[in-house]
Amino acid sequence: MKFNKAVSSSRRKNRKAHFAAPSSRRRKIMSATLSDELRNKFNVRSMPIRKDDEVQVFRGIHNNRDGKILQVYRKKYVVHIDHVSREKNNGASVMLGIAPSNVIITKLHLDPDRKRLLGRKNRAAMAKGEKLTAKDVEETAATELD
Repeated sequence: MKFNKAVSSSRRKNRKAHFAAPSSRRRKIMSATLSDELRNKFNVRSMPIRKDDEVQVFRGIHNNRDGKILQVYRKKYVVHIDHVSREKNNGASVMLGIAPSNVIITKLHLDPDRKRLLGRKNRAAMAKGEKLTAKDVEETAATELD
């Protein structure tokens, strides 16, 4: 059911918006779910995927493969993962693109911007009406790693 008259429900227009999206919007579209351990630690369900995250493929031919993200290819909506490649006929190795929806993030690369994002997205704190800072996220990560 359509709730907002300003937003189109046309398949044609939605596909055009998806494939003509700017890089900033593609970043948000290319989100992946967090592992159960990270989900419990940060109270966040999913995050936009980033270059140095460690992931596990859980769908498709390459499922149960772990690796580090080498490249986030926003133009094609795929990520290139370490150890997920294919040999060509001439012997060259080619990275295979995996859709971010088919991976689970097992280890986050935490930089200051990512810590602030985790603080904003933390569902437990939002339910109470408070906001977590990057310092709080650091303390949570440090205490649970020990």
